[in-house]
Amino acid sequence: MLKEVHRICEKHGINYFTIGGTALGAVRHKGFIPWDDDIDIAFLRKDYERFKAVLETELDTEKFYFQDQGKTKGYRWGYGKIRRKGTEFVRFGQEHMPYEQGIFIDIMPLDFVPNNYLLCCLHCFVAFLFRKLFWSEVGQYKANGMEKFIYRILSKVPEKLLKNNYERFVKLSNKRPSKLVRIFTLPCCTARHEWGYKLYFFESATNIIFEDFECKTVANLDEFLKFEFNDYMELPSEDKRKTHPVSKLKLQEVIQ
Repeated sequence: MLKEVHRICEKHGINYFTIGGTALGAVRHKGFIPWDDDIDIAFLRKDYERFKAVLETELDTEKFYFQDQGKTKGYRWGYGKIRRKGTEFVRFGQEHMPYEQGIFIDIMPLDFVPNNYLLCCLHCFVAFLFRKLFWSEVGQYKANGMEKFIYRILSKVPEKLLKNNYERFVKLSNKRPSKLVRIFTLPCCTARHEWGYKLYFFESATNIIFEDFECKTVANLDEFLKFEFNDYMELPSEDKRKTHPVSKLKLQEVIQ
């Protein structure tokens, strides 16, 4: 799936960046982190929208399919996923979700965060609310006690209303460029406790080897990984080596 993203982006001149555990794994493990189970790809918003548009004709639909909140009913994440046909990767607590769940990679847009401190605080709080509203459909099954009750109430917000308001929030956020960008429906946390990533991380890309394949990542990778993980070459303790718990897993042999 990563190779398919790279092929499409190279053909259409679209900038993409492997980030998070994928970029870290490429440096520290020369590929997958042994306990990781997906791939993280980021685009600045304008390139994310271009990528989605060309997927309509470019994606190899015999092997893959794309999902996001705009085109997939019941999908409640603020970013897209490309999934492998003929596979299953059902996360624990998401068995009831009304869409196909194959093995996936995350396709994530980076949106602007206000430069003004007070506006930034308000903006991040609104993003937090949207994240909880989207998550509520899963949270009401995974949480306990009062948290379960709150998620159950939040899940009653009509899907169309939630998604329409989120789209307006995204458009408003990107009207004025700023120095920071982030993925709105993921927790805003880095090792430096910043409000988001520095925009200049995504102004240029470089090649990096991931497993047997040369893909794209941020040009100033050392600075980026220190920003997100601090001492990124140090292995975390075993209790912090987390994967996504799954209730159903089906692999499909890939024939080259």
